[in-house]
Amino acid sequence: MTTFPSPRSVRDRLRGHLLGTYGLLALAALLFLVFSVALPDTFPTQDNISSILSNQSIPAILALGATIPIAAGKFDLSIGYGLGLAHVMVMQLIVNEGWPWPLACLVVVCGGTAVGALNGVIVEFGQIDSFIATLGTGSMMYAFTGWITDGARIVPGPDGLPAAFTGLYDSRFLGLPLPAFYVLAVAAVLWLVLERLPAGRYLYVIGSNPRAAGMIGIPTHRYSVLAFAASGLVVGCAGVLLAAQQQTGNPSVGLDYLLPAFVGALLGSTAIRPGRANALGTVVAVAVLAIGLAGIGQLGAQFWATPLFNGATLLIAVGLAGYSARRRLRTGATATGRSHAEPSSAPPQNGHP
Repeated sequence: MTTFPSPRSVRDRLRGHLLGTYGLLALAALLFLVFSVALPDTFPTQDNISSILSNQSIPAILALGATIPIAAGKFDLSIGYGLGLAHVMVMQLIVNEGWPWPLACLVVVCGGTAVGALNGVIVEFGQIDSFIATLGTGSMMYAFTGWITDGARIVPGPDGLPAAFTGLYDSRFLGLPLPAFYVLAVAAVLWLVLERLPAGRYLYVIGSNPRAAGMIGIPTHRYSVLAFAASGLVVGCAGVLLAAQQQTGNPSVGLDYLLPAFVGALLGSTAIRPGRANALGTVVAVAVLAIGLAGIGQLGAQFWATPLFNGATLLIAVGLAGYSARRRLRTGATATGRSHAEPSSAPPQNGHP
């Protein structure tokens, strides 16, 4: 006899699904409404919205880069160090070496991809935990950054940087800052890869159960290395954008972006596609962080409020991600148990019941 779930059970499941999928998006809207009521003259203005979109573009791009290895069950702690090295290398090549800025940007992006691939090789073929491996390579990148700059800033000459280069960050399109469209482009490409292409499904399978992925024929090493390489490519692009924003080479600035990037990526895994890293969830998570930080900043919060907010949000994000994963496991186990408990409705074979 087949049993059907009660209407209350269906409503509870639907409510839980909607809350898990769109709860973070609702929180972003609620935060914006609260700060708009508290700060009606400054917060809900076009200038403030443009400022948020511009200032949070680099953390958003970096968070999307961190999302790729997380989808494969890995963590790339070198992204903050890589960001610092990439933007310093752009300034070094343009200011001190006299390279044309398009060539300098291309070399840095290709270099970021190569470094990401190296991280993947170390993790996969060196059999070193991704936390340890990328922390080690990140520290080496930080040392290389200090060696290039000798611990000092790279400052352009009197003529400054090429206007076309700084326009990568300063320009506007359709009335909005151009970097906001970079974020949308990266998120769209990542969403397409993770949600619509076989490569994305392979990464999710590898992140869920690498041994099972290998048993069904997925080349786990290859796709893990590609995930790190793609992350490095995104970090290289973010470094170019950071150089255009800062217009100086600061050897220590990249570390400030490490925590927000992981907060956005991990918190994003609790939204839109709860329980797994996804591009749209990361964008929503970054929006929550951006609105929250902008609001508490305009309310006059002290300088230590930003790291406190990011750290607390990271703990919440990890807790929610763990809860979501356990909830999915319980739901799957319950569904499997019910299917096994249901009597078979197939007719008897060969006259036997």
